[in-house]
Amino acid sequence: MIKNGFDAGTDNGVEIRFDIVLGLRSYSSLHNRVNEQEAPLEVLKQRCISELDAATADLYERARKLITSSSSYDDLSASLKKVYSLNSIRVVDTGTGMSATDLGEKFLVIGTPSRKFAVERSVAEGKAKPEFLGEKGLGRLSAMRLGRILSIETARRKDTKLNNLKIDWRAFEDLTKMIGDIDVKARTFGDKPSKSYSGTVLTISELSADWSEGRVKQLAAIDFAFLTNPLADSKGRPRIALIWNGERVAIPLLGKKFLELSHASIWGRYSVGDNGPELSLRVKLRDLGFEHPVVEEELRFGERDLFSMVRGRDEAIPEDALADLGPFSFEAHWYNRRRVKAEGGMDREQILKLHRQWAGIRMYRDDFRVYPYGQEKDDWLELDRVALMSKGYLLNKIQLVGQVEISRSANPGLVDQTNREGLRETHEQQAMLKIVQFSIQDQLRNAMKRTETKYKPKRAKPVKAKTEIARLETRAQKAIRSLRAVTTSQERETIEELQQALLELTELAKILRERNAEVEGDAKLMQDMAGIGLLVEIVAHELARTSEHALERIRELQSTAKSDEVVTGLDGLAASMKSIHKRLRILDPLSVSGRQAPETFSLTQLICETLEDHDSQFRRHGIHLDFDPPKDRFMIKTVKGYVVQIFENLLANSVYWLSLEKEKSPLFEPEISVKIVGSPTRIIFSDNGPGIDPEHKDRIFEMFFSLKESKKRRGLGLYIARANAVTAGGSLQLQEEPQNAFGRLNTFEYCISERA
Repeated sequence: MIKNGFDAGTDNGVEIRFDIVLGLRSYSSLHNRVNEQEAPLEVLKQRCISELDAATADLYERARKLITSSSSYDDLSASLKKVYSLNSIRVVDTGTGMSATDLGEKFLVIGTPSRKFAVERSVAEGKAKPEFLGEKGLGRLSAMRLGRILSIETARRKDTKLNNLKIDWRAFEDLTKMIGDIDVKARTFGDKPSKSYSGTVLTISELSADWSEGRVKQLAAIDFAFLTNPLADSKGRPRIALIWNGERVAIPLLGKKFLELSHASIWGRYSVGDNGPELSLRVKLRDLGFEHPVVEEELRFGERDLFSMVRGRDEAIPEDALADLGPFSFEAHWYNRRRVKAEGGMDREQILKLHRQWAGIRMYRDDFRVYPYGQEKDDWLELDRVALMSKGYLLNKIQLVGQVEISRSANPGLVDQTNREGLRETHEQQAMLKIVQFSIQDQLRNAMKRTETKYKPKRAKPVKAKTEIARLETRAQKAIRSLRAVTTSQERETIEELQQALLELTELAKILRERNAEVEGDAKLMQDMAGIGLLVEIVAHELARTSEHALERIRELQSTAKSDEVVTGLDGLAASMKSIHKRLRILDPLSVSGRQAPETFSLTQLICETLEDHDSQFRRHGIHLDFDPPKDRFMIKTVKGYVVQIFENLLANSVYWLSLEKEKSPLFEPEISVKIVGSPTRIIFSDNGPGIDPEHKDRIFEMFFSLKESKKRRGLGLYIARANAVTAGGSLQLQEEPQNAFGRLNTFEYCISERA
């Protein structure tokens, strides 16, 4: 009903007026007492008057006269019923109003398509906002849930009289009547408030629920505060006024000062322009629990990054869903409740109260709430599920305050379900969901982790601590010798105790240094194990395919009895098992023991063997390999497992992105190029895939940064690869030149070390 008022073009918003002279609970209690005649009539009459709300002015006087004029218990019972019928809820707007014909042919026709046609026309014409918020023609039926009688007074500016309609919903409860037997007709009578007046007043009476000022205030805080976009500009925000018995009830507003007190924030804008879809993010980190400056970052992701991140290889989201989605924006503000403190003119409890009230990520379409997104039990972004599986910063829905803003015209693919419980699961809805999840769960969290790595105080290195302890020990020993020279024999016993305490402290420091070294070793071991785990995941995927092929061949053998075919089948089986053996062989240098000790080996031979192992994979994906083995064996001395892990990671990434590009463009001819050069020894690795946006040149090596689809989004491969390269005395870089046809980077340079 509120949306109908705005659809009618109301000039000054919509007012909801509660005029309640006697609450339902009081009425029921008084009615029972009167019927049971539990007290003298005059006593009951006074009790009834005391229950009336005097703030209702005219209603109070009318109710009081009805009660005082009652001459019997039956009269008083009937009067109470009349008093309760004086209660009403009125929805008032000053829109265009309706004619008597409109009341009969539109308002009384359920599911009329007129608004839906108008909305579809707005969408087709590309208007910023549709002509109407509602389009189903069902919302008016909600009035029957509030009360048994609905009365309408409406007029257009050109009308000379008011147009009236009254519906008694109780008439439809008679099962013996057909709808045509019930008299519901629009009539014209009564003067307009003014000659230029236009608007509509819907009055609901015979209320079915108990209304009180406290309940209305609760509705204002819990429901009406979120009904319209709380972050919209105050001038453009739809005005909704709640009035209880003549007094305005305040609807809380989400103050920007409160949002400025958040510990971390992210703003996102998705657009579709001449260069295709683009996601722009802005991140601001104020306080992550340790000393750091205010950190602000801006990120941009183009069509190719978005396509891979949203669609990937396993998702059934078509490429054009990104363009069809249309522009939308969102923002989220993170609060660490344990670190909330008094600031911004508010004490800690005030901030926590506001946070409890506004917590959640809601959705707004054309400035009006889309339910159920953001309700207490609704985790539509799966923030809680991801938070439970994550370490470090918890970005769950209780800690976040924010919203997503969409439009019916700009986002035609984001449409309501028939029951209005959220959006239909369309390709556009899935794309929008993944974009918001990627922004909050990945990019905001990663920005926080980067800041922690850069600014959070590090523990003292063991070598530095060892040197400092030795220096302090030398100073203490020197001080003790000086004391011995100036003390008497009786005081030397105290000096000896001091000497013993120093020895014990030195021994304790030694134990702590050794334990710290063990911890550092464990951290290094974890890095090695993580590298092995990533490669095992890649190899296991290939082994699954190969073993499946072997099983197929075995089944073929079982279905034939010809000896020649058996021999041929066995040959094929032997080839498959040989492939399995070659893939397993690559794990040997990756064992923890194998990764620790440098050894001398031929880089040329290792690369040739590794590429040969991938031959079947390249053929399966139609990838052409451009590799001319050099005559130089390139003998190097380094940890062989590191080289294997780094090169395998580059190969795995290329195969993934090339296969994705091939799926997107069937005529695409994927290619991988590998070169080994000297002075210093380097591997130049490139492919002709979609490449990497220059803005992400260094970011791709950061922990957890990934643009793959969510199921494959680890963000550890290149991070571990670079760490291993540096550990072995080399480097791994993404070259700034050359750039591919899309202005993106696709060439890695892996500098190993000096040759053996």
